[in-house]
Amino acid sequence: MLRPKIPTDPTPAGQLAPPVVVEPTAVVPSVQGPPPAPATPAPTRPTVQLTPGTALALVGGGTAVVLVVGAVLVSMLLAVAITGASVAVCALVIRSLVHADAKRR
Repeated sequence: MLRPKIPTDPTPAGQLAPPVVVEPTAVVPSVQGPPPAPATPAPTRPTVQLTPGTALALVGGGTAVVLVVGAVLVSMLLAVAITGASVAVCALVIRSLVHADAKRR
């Protein structure tokens, strides 16, 4: 009943076309044009100079980002821990209720 059907016809199904004969073509060299003009170099960008005030602002901004991301991650971890503890307490209460109900019968 669940055996696979194996085709008995060894030729592929579908439309069969005779093979197409490809004839080689001759390669004709073309006339060489003038070489392309060299690209003009891009103007150099001014270098970024860090002043002590800019460096202090970057350090302060990076510190703020790290503190905010850390606080968010710690709060998420705390939420998961509290949820896990409350689920464990609920499981213990339900288990004790089921056990007490089975003991009375």
